[in-house]
Amino acid sequence: MITQNKGLFHLSTKHSSYVFYSNDWLQNLYWGSKIHGEDLTYLIKKREHSSFDQNLNLERDEYSFWTGASYLESCLKVNYPEIRKLDMTFLEFKIMQVNKDLERLTFCYKNSFSDLYATLTYDVYEEYDIIARYVEVLNEGEEVIIENFKSASVSIPKLSDYRVKYLTGKWAGESQMNDLHLTTGSFTMQSRSGNTGPHFNPAFALDNGTAEEKTGEVWFGLLGYSGNWQITFEKTIYNNVKITGGISNFDFTYTLSKGESLKTPVMYFGFSREGYGGMSRTLHTFEAEQIIRKREYGRVLYNSWEATGFQVQADSQKALADRAAAMGVELFVIDDGWFGSRNNDKAGLGDWYVNQEKFPKGLSDFIRYVKSLGMDFGIWVEPEAVNPDSDLYRAHPDWIYRFKGQEPYQGRNQYTLNISKREVKEFILDFMTKLLSENKDITFIKWDMNKSLTDVSQGKTSEDKELWYKHAKALYEIWETLRERFPQVEFEACAGGGSRVDLGILKYADQCWPSDNTDAYERLFIQEGFSYFYAPSIMTCWVTDASSNNLRKYERPYSYRFHSSMMGVLGIGADISKFSEDTADEFREHIKTYKEIRKTIQFGKQYRLSSVRESSLHAVEYISRDEKEILVFAFHQGSQFGKAEPNLYLNGLKEDGLYNIEGMEENIHGSTLMKVGLETGLWGDFDSRLIRITKIN
Repeated sequence: MITQNKGLFHLSTKHSSYVFYSNDWLQNLYWGSKIHGEDLTYLIKKREHSSFDQNLNLERDEYSFWTGASYLESCLKVNYPEIRKLDMTFLEFKIMQVNKDLERLTFCYKNSFSDLYATLTYDVYEEYDIIARYVEVLNEGEEVIIENFKSASVSIPKLSDYRVKYLTGKWAGESQMNDLHLTTGSFTMQSRSGNTGPHFNPAFALDNGTAEEKTGEVWFGLLGYSGNWQITFEKTIYNNVKITGGISNFDFTYTLSKGESLKTPVMYFGFSREGYGGMSRTLHTFEAEQIIRKREYGRVLYNSWEATGFQVQADSQKALADRAAAMGVELFVIDDGWFGSRNNDKAGLGDWYVNQEKFPKGLSDFIRYVKSLGMDFGIWVEPEAVNPDSDLYRAHPDWIYRFKGQEPYQGRNQYTLNISKREVKEFILDFMTKLLSENKDITFIKWDMNKSLTDVSQGKTSEDKELWYKHAKALYEIWETLRERFPQVEFEACAGGGSRVDLGILKYADQCWPSDNTDAYERLFIQEGFSYFYAPSIMTCWVTDASSNNLRKYERPYSYRFHSSMMGVLGIGADISKFSEDTADEFREHIKTYKEIRKTIQFGKQYRLSSVRESSLHAVEYISRDEKEILVFAFHQGSQFGKAEPNLYLNGLKEDGLYNIEGMEENIHGSTLMKVGLETGLWGDFDSRLIRITKIN
């Protein structure tokens, strides 16, 4: 709900209030637990310190136009030929009801000496305690160059301490949780790789240093953008904390001619009174209902990469399909190696035609075979890249990013295509449309990106610097077009693992590949970090032989691997052609179990009972939407002689409700399960257990 009174705007959600004051600019007064926002008129006053700090209220500005009056990170900075100051004058505001889930507030500003307009938009998702922010700039005057372009800035209430939780990572080690206590100065998370990146994720949470999983106030934000992004935390000497997020300043300018407009990515902000667990459950529900395309559930897939690598042959793939179908797999996916002269990673990328030697009867014949086994079919592509040794590159060497007079940088023996070029974008749309039109039973695309953007801009002209932004824009346009043309096809976002996970790509992708690291134990760290900000329904998790590939690693039991991978959208990546019948039967039983419980895992409420980062006992609980099914995955990493493991204290149950634990005769009250807990019965290294519980009244 949005209300306006005496210059105060109160954005009220189910459990929170967001209040700011409007005069010539917007000053944040409060963000936190729900209050009577109209009471805050007493906070409207002049605040100054000296001639060096004449207006301390600017430290809590909702959107900072670069005027020279504020010393903090600006949201919008424009370069004019003669005058650099961006003197924006407030024109009007509008409140409108967009749909039953969304109320919108817009503010329109105009530059006082040119026909440059900026519209600030607030979208309030009341039921989810989420406020979305973005800005659109329209130029109706002389050409201007935009130098800073942020989505929003928000201010945190003054606290005794400011602790930021955020994700860092690297290839095969994404989504690692970190803590940082802010001191006076600034801290910036960002990507300069042209995609979301593995090193930081555009999501954060902040508390006063005392919030925990179940208790405490938490402020959080996520930026929906898959290009170069930036989120900056600034703590001033006056103990104000301002958070600014949007497109990265790195090597960015954008020339805006008369009649053109430019829109920032959307940044989402929220507040939780129930600690970090409450934050995660809010985000999971919001993403499932407002961001991601709705589907009944994520299918159990088999991907043949580990079994065959690049040596894809129709006969061997059919043998794998036979075994996968017998195990209960629903979606068979062929990975890299099915096209062109693609026999290794050094050649063929970009030549998107079916290799006739590998599929002598064509891809459609193989798809029919997969369908006859009762499975759907999916396929891997990497449209944004090209090998130097490919027909595509030999025909169009000018299609890649390159610096004039220099040899382009290679990664994984490939270059990155400049997809912002009209002819490159059309090429990708044409070959993808041909692939999906000629093979109408393809229902899944794994879209990969194994090289960051390099050689993009020499920084000499504004047009050079626009390419970072234009790549992300073109990517979204391609995905949007393909989704419109082929609504039956699900898309998975992958970028060398988890380098493309954000709420921007998730408007088009049905799920994400969080990491190329599929070791069941190491995945627990990745999946826990992922779960703080992103829903289980979008997280693909494979059971593989990864830990067997390194003899120095412990062998993880298959039950442990399945339990780890069941906590998202289950996939199988092992070489099942080598399995004994006993192992195949074990896989079949785990897949059968997963199908029975997957809706609760993918769409239920998740509770992190014990962190893998803090204890040898790690446990995660899921409660179905109707609260009748409760699932607990428990993992024991290592034993110490004589040391008793703690009980598992469940969460989210009805205190007076009666619950039946599978394998136990007596029923137990919810209060007992939450306050006394369950013994896990786990013992030894890498033991695990799935505990199934049913609410009986």
